[in-house]
Amino acid sequence: MKRLFALLIASVVTVGLGAQYRTPLEDLDDSETVRALKEHVATLSGAQMEGRKAGSEGEKMAADYLEACLKEMGIDILTAGNEFKVAGEPDTLTSRNVVGYLEGWDKEKKDHYIVIGARMDNLGMDTYMLDGEKLNRIYYGANGNASGMALLLELARKLSYSRSLLRRSILFVGFGASARTFAGSWYFLNRTFASDADKVDAMVNLDMLGTAGAGGLQAFTASNGDLNALISSLQGELLPIQASVTTTAPYPGDQIVFYDREIPSVLFSSGRYPEHATGRDTYDIIDFDGMERELEYIYSFVQHLANGPRPLFRNSDVTRSEKVSADVYAYSDVDVKPMFLNSADPRIFMERWVYPYLKYPKYASENGIQGRVLVEFVIDEKGEVGDVRVVRGIHESLDAEAVRVVSASPKWRPGRHHGKKVKVSVTVSVEFRLDKGKGKFGINGVKLK
Repeated sequence: MKRLFALLIASVVTVGLGAQYRTPLEDLDDSETVRALKEHVATLSGAQMEGRKAGSEGEKMAADYLEACLKEMGIDILTAGNEFKVAGEPDTLTSRNVVGYLEGWDKEKKDHYIVIGARMDNLGMDTYMLDGEKLNRIYYGANGNASGMALLLELARKLSYSRSLLRRSILFVGFGASARTFAGSWYFLNRTFASDADKVDAMVNLDMLGTAGAGGLQAFTASNGDLNALISSLQGELLPIQASVTTTAPYPGDQIVFYDREIPSVLFSSGRYPEHATGRDTYDIIDFDGMERELEYIYSFVQHLANGPRPLFRNSDVTRSEKVSADVYAYSDVDVKPMFLNSADPRIFMERWVYPYLKYPKYASENGIQGRVLVEFVIDEKGEVGDVRVVRGIHESLDAEAVRVVSASPKWRPGRHHGKKVKVSVTVSVEFRLDKGKGKFGINGVKLK
């Protein structure tokens, strides 16, 4: 009933906006995800929300919508301590955050969190004169930031389906009064979640993601080395879009508050667009197919973030060495790469050795456990594989199987540096994928250190 109610709201909102706006479900070729994104954006940028000004009834409606959708998806809602007041002229306004909670499975890491945030408010309404007539103007905010809220909701849906694969817990936060000096994100970190703020391992901010067709997907990490490395590693995965790291934030965003608390943070945005902060920021400028591609990328990014090592806030003061350790070189730094079956491309190792000999563990298959295991190993001066370890695991059964097969590898041709045989570190991504209840394996990109 809730979803039906939301669909009815979206249809009414779209009709109210005028004939130039398509209904969210009009295109029969749309995927289910695109239909859902259209539904969210049409509702959140509807005329009845009057631009969602901080503290307004429209912002409250947006908060209610986010909360209802998250509940429908099976996301727990943290209700205590989310309402706050912002002093200002002429009146003090009241706003609130919406906080959804998805618990991770790892008993050691589930008390650490990845925050995924999106601002709820926009500029609201104002009046202007046209030919002597006083008219109202609504700043609909379809891209700013109904698009970010829509993507947050569909990301929550996807992550809720794969909750058994998430080591850390996820907090989905709709920030209120962001336009008022990021009041909602400040209140979340310093009041609502103050006692556990040091357990927030990273923050992902979703803001203005509806115009991917123009500028692609941009990632602003404030030059964080670990986040940049994660984005770089995703270049080897078969994703429908890739993020480009930008050294300048397209817009100020709530990630600033987390950065100030020395929490690694990334802003995902489709960049600047001409309708920003105008009444033309409407449903019709949104590239929904592009948003679906962005969703797939950010979903993969968050999965890696939730399961991998905790990113450092600062690592710029660590001098990069050619050597991974005292006598081990990084794969990218040696003059002659190690070779498997006469190929320096580790994908050949995956295709010709790893995947043919992997066996899907019975427990993992029966319990629907799947995902990617990141395995690091060293090829020594004799070409033998050793020091095999899991860098990022999924489940002990899958981790052990990946280590077993990699450890049993035949000899490689050793790598060389300055003409001398050396030990070389290689990291590969071993994918376990279930299909109709049966274990199978896929060939994917290989991350090289």
